Formats: sequence, C-alpha cells, structure tokens
Amino acid sequence: MSAAAAFRRRYGASPLHLVLVLASFALAAYAGVRRLKGDTVGVALWFVGAALLHDLVLLPLYSLTDRAAQLLCEGRAGPGRRAPRPSVNYVRVPAFVSGLLLLVWWPLVLRRVGHYTAATGLPADVFLGRWLLITAALFAASAATLLVRRRQASRPHPRSPRAAR
Repeated sequence: MSAAAAFRRRYGASPLHLVLVLASFALAAYAGVRRLKGDTVGVALWFVGAALLHDLVLLPLYSLTDRAAQLLCEGRAGPGRRAPRPSVNYVRVPAFVSGLLLLVWWPLVLRRVGHYTAATGLPADVFLGRWLLITAALFAASAATLLVRRRQASRPHPRSPRAAR
C-alpha cells in the first residue's frame, strides 16, 4: 500500500484536504489576532453572542423551515411511506444564497447605515430592490432548471443498439 493510500485510509481524505484545512485555520487565526488587537472583550462577546444566536434561534428556525419544504416536496413510495424527492434542493439553494446575501448586506438592505451615502457617494436606498430582484432571479433560475430536468427525465430514452441485443 502506498503512503498516499495509507494516509487517505487513516485521515479519510487526501493530503491536499489537510493542507487546505490547516491553511484556512492559519488564515482565521491571523485574522482573529489582527482583529483582537483593538477591542478584545467586544469581539469575544460578539463571537459568543453570534454562536448563541445561531445555535438557539437560527438553527431551529431553518431546520423547521427545511423540514416543511421536505414535506411539501415528498412523493409517495407506497402505502403509508413517503419517498424523498431531490426537488427540495431547487428551493434550498436559492433560499440559502438569498439568505447569505441578506446576512452579509443586511445593514444596507434594511437601510440601517446612515453614513453609507456620505462615505461612498452612492445611494443606499437601492439595495432592498436589488436584493429582491436577485432573490427573484435565483428562484426563477432554479424553477427553470427544475422544469428542464423534469422534461428531460419524462422523455422516453431511445434504446441503444447494444441494449437491444
């Protein structure tokens, strides 16, 4: 057995994965050290608050939302049994991207930043409309992709000459 195969069997992934994970930890540590130079207590309090908000509020909220979406997209597999359908992913992906955009840009989307226009010279009142348009475009593209894939799946596939033998 080669060294790479032994490493993969022991670690569970390639050596490149380990290098990338260690590099991301190093980058996060560097950013944390740079950020903690100013207000150490405030930053630590922000991290603890963010972790608690995520674990106690957001995780149950999006878990319930995802479960509801799964129930809406399930099919029947037989008497009393439900089969999961991958169509729920066509709702998950645009919702995740839209939520991530809102999380990053929420002060501008919700007009909570008064000094933005003075600092950049750009209007701050366009972000809500743009976020809504991006969200609508994401869901429309996801719906179009779902329709194309369902249409392709419903077409009869021609039998290959080899399968006909």
